[in-house]
Amino acid sequence: MTENAITRRDDNGGDGGNGGRGGGRVAERDAGVAAGTVLVTSGTGKTGRRVVERLTALGVPVRSGSRTGEVPFDWQDETGWAAALRGVRAAYVAYYPDLAVPGAAEAMAAFGRTAAACGVRRVVLLSGRGEPRAAVAEEALRGAAGAAEVTVVRSAFFAQNFSESALLEGVLGGEVVFPAGTTAEPFLDLDDLADVVVAALTGEGHAGAVYELTGPRSLTFAEAAEELGRASGRAVRYVPVTADAYASMLAEFEGFGPEAEFLAELFAALLDGRNAGTTDDVKRVLGREPKDFSVFVSEAAGGGAWHG
Repeated sequence: MTENAITRRDDNGGDGGNGGRGGGRVAERDAGVAAGTVLVTSGTGKTGRRVVERLTALGVPVRSGSRTGEVPFDWQDETGWAAALRGVRAAYVAYYPDLAVPGAAEAMAAFGRTAAACGVRRVVLLSGRGEPRAAVAEEALRGAAGAAEVTVVRSAFFAQNFSESALLEGVLGGEVVFPAGTTAEPFLDLDDLADVVVAALTGEGHAGAVYELTGPRSLTFAEAAEELGRASGRAVRYVPVTADAYASMLAEFEGFGPEAEFLAELFAALLDGRNAGTTDDVKRVLGREPKDFSVFVSEAAGGGAWHG
């Protein structure tokens, strides 16, 4: 559940940490890689565009990677990676479609080798909590990246899935259908994730860290639906379904195809309670509490997310 369309994917077509250390203050950025170009893979997607916006605001040169970018970057075409990484000091890696899919570890190893050959000094990888197969891909990147500093950011379920992704349609239609049962999830706001990523890209003290990012409290999907309903002024309810039923539903969406069954099984497995707990890693990195889900729904409603 790293960058797939329902949870943590930057749209590639245009997303308690052990060993984690605090940092990310403005003063530290001066000693980091802020003067060098940063490649943001999947730079037009949910997490990537937020990272691009923040780096740009800091005056950091950014290369936004996408299949149609000025310097194209496509996870399915390794031949273009060296050109995208040439002259880059740091990179944000948001792998499509997911670090847990077959072939992801090989792709991460290949990216790591290319980054090392291009002299990249720092890599920040977006991953998912509680995903053993994603952890294999993380290790493959570390092992291939040579002298580059690697930081892993493992994210909880994005709050913005309800406002910017496939679950948006469910909110607008009054039914959020998902294979989560009664499990609680500490939904993470993407603004917090982007802030942590930028801190790790530009500041010191994050080399080798693994940050597990969550919101400040856990909610069931039924509780989240209630808050979404109050904020949007709509009647919204949560409808739990089996993984098989959800896979059939996903297969109807354009762009999923053979991924549907894999993703549905992944969601059902990871939403079994293993990731229900919260961490303090957002506060450890940024020095402030993460955004609560209630704040997210209020801001999203105020911004017109559910006016459709």
